[in-house]
Amino acid sequence: MLAKFRTLYSQFPRQYWLMVFGVFISTIGMGLIGPFLMIYASEKTHLPLSTVVTLMTINFGTGLFSSFIAGTLADKIGRKLVMVISLAATGLVYTVMMRANTYSEFAVLMFLSGLANPLYQVGADSMLADLIPSEKRLDAYAINRMLNNAGFAIGPAVGGFLAAISYSYAFYGAASGMLIYSLLLLIFAKETLNKAIVSNEKETTGGYAQVFRDKKYVAFVSIMAIGLITPGMLWQLLAVYTKFNFNMPENLYGWLPTTNALMCVFVQYFVTRITRRHRTLNVAAIGMFIYAIGVGSVWLMSNFWGFWLSMVIMTFGELTLIPTASTYVANSSPSNLRGRYMSVYWLAWGVSRSASPLIGGWLNDNISPRSIWVGGLVIGLTSTIGIILLSRFTKSENKRLEPETV
Repeated sequence: MLAKFRTLYSQFPRQYWLMVFGVFISTIGMGLIGPFLMIYASEKTHLPLSTVVTLMTINFGTGLFSSFIAGTLADKIGRKLVMVISLAATGLVYTVMMRANTYSEFAVLMFLSGLANPLYQVGADSMLADLIPSEKRLDAYAINRMLNNAGFAIGPAVGGFLAAISYSYAFYGAASGMLIYSLLLLIFAKETLNKAIVSNEKETTGGYAQVFRDKKYVAFVSIMAIGLITPGMLWQLLAVYTKFNFNMPENLYGWLPTTNALMCVFVQYFVTRITRRHRTLNVAAIGMFIYAIGVGSVWLMSNFWGFWLSMVIMTFGELTLIPTASTYVANSSPSNLRGRYMSVYWLAWGVSRSASPLIGGWLNDNISPRSIWVGGLVIGLTSTIGIILLSRFTKSENKRLEPETV
């Protein structure tokens, strides 16, 4: 086992492992408060769910604007700086948020968090693509997700118990994780952007216009933006749904995201060994379909083990879709425009995260709480059909982007 680990470690540069370790630390921190943030805001503001979830829309909506800035900054001033700024700013927001009591206070902090988050996401994805050759990227993204979810397995389980005592402990933990990782990057990481190559390549002059002229890529991102609304509804609303409709306490709910994270740690490798053998878009369609079924199944559940089963199904969709989509994006992006390609991809995430609470909150307040999950099913299936159609129209491109077996 030790020999296998050494072999795996030697396949990737040290800075990649620094990023993976930093993600593990910061994700533990985020997991302490993230799944319970809407519960905390609801209890502090005493507002209806449809109002409280607009805080998430503010957060992710701001991220749409920030994503474009992040891509340009990552391509011009470098990946490292934008990552450090993002992590440090997010840590500071968490330290202040524990003192928020009104909707306006939460709104300002969620706005600031929304500005900061895409900077790290775009910078990190660009840096990883800079560090790792294309034939190893699927494995690299899978390992990164495994450590990310190892942290998330620890975070919510501990965070649920901390929140039951005092939310302040959870906020302090979240802030610490962000700030520690930002210091690690600042001290030990090296910039990966080759400014000489970027300045000499003609494609640089096109900026985002060149990205949006890539019709196949834009189509993929647009379909993903629709489909990712489905898991977004689950992650943003399930904690509130289970607490207020089935009296599930935070310390019990915490085991649901922990289950997701543990599966990502221990099952991701085996799923990736299967998915790497098949065409990228075909795998993405299967992953989105499983996502839809998992989220839709919540409609049938009424106790912890039912919700746990829905989480397990949904997680298989995540394991199938997300590393595959990340690899597709990395392989589609030229090195001089990589930050902007990543920005457009994270724009899809921002759109879906902004829409998820609005759609789910509206369904909850105007139809019924269970209708949230029927809506998620329909949206996920719509995206699945879109990916299948895109795959059929772009077979040659799909085959070209298929990761090599390593």
